[in-house]
Amino acid sequence: MPPESPLPRPSRRPLVAPSLEERAAAFAGPSSKGAFSPRKAPAVDPAAKSRSVAIQPTLAPAARPGPRAAPAQQQASRGITPQGSVILGIDPGTRVVGWGAIELTARGPRLLAAGVLRAGEGELAGRLGLIRCELDRLIATWRPMAMAVEEAFAHKNIQSALRIGEGRGVVLSCAAAAGVSVHQYSPASAKKALVGNGAAHKSQVAAMVARRLELAKAPEPLDATDALALALTHLDRSQGLQVSSAGGRVRRTKGPRRGRA
Repeated sequence: MPPESPLPRPSRRPLVAPSLEERAAAFAGPSSKGAFSPRKAPAVDPAAKSRSVAIQPTLAPAARPGPRAAPAQQQASRGITPQGSVILGIDPGTRVVGWGAIELTARGPRLLAAGVLRAGEGELAGRLGLIRCELDRLIATWRPMAMAVEEAFAHKNIQSALRIGEGRGVVLSCAAAAGVSVHQYSPASAKKALVGNGAAHKSQVAAMVARRLELAKAPEPLDATDALALALTHLDRSQGLQVSSAGGRVRRTKGPRRGRA
């Protein structure tokens, strides 16, 4: 018998690094038709087996300058409230929370809505939870660009100061969760900015709020006008405005002034 010829050995295919297109196709997953079809490796010269191939990283194209920011965005970045922006003022508490929403227009500030949140006489934890839910609803409804909140101040009654601090914590947490910037003003600074007198009575503040918003009558109760006074204070500070003590006239200062964040 003639000797058997040896079986031919299968030729080894060279190992080829996948191209960037193949990597992108594998990363993207199956095609839009719903079937995944693997790509065949491209043919390589057998002489290339003896030399090493270095894979050059692909450089990303140079970043092109993006479009210029809109005037409203530029104003907001400089701390200036642009037209059409909504400011929500909050007078915090654990039983009654005053709130007021204003909008900046070409003619000046305009009242959107104002009122109070009443949490009742239940346990403290339940009242704070109710206030949190109502504040979340207010923020979702009016979508404010900023919130003006009454700042903590020295109080003769320690228990009252603690309760106000707990209410402020709920307000600040709601603003942080919604991504709304917070600006805090003390009652004296808000009265000084709006009326021109840091020791003004609440009725004087309410009258000035009605005058600034061109209302025939000030909103009630006084908790709502206190909240609107905080919103107007932040608006004036952001626009570089300050109320003169002579007749409550508004004049422009050198530059925008910001409240404490």
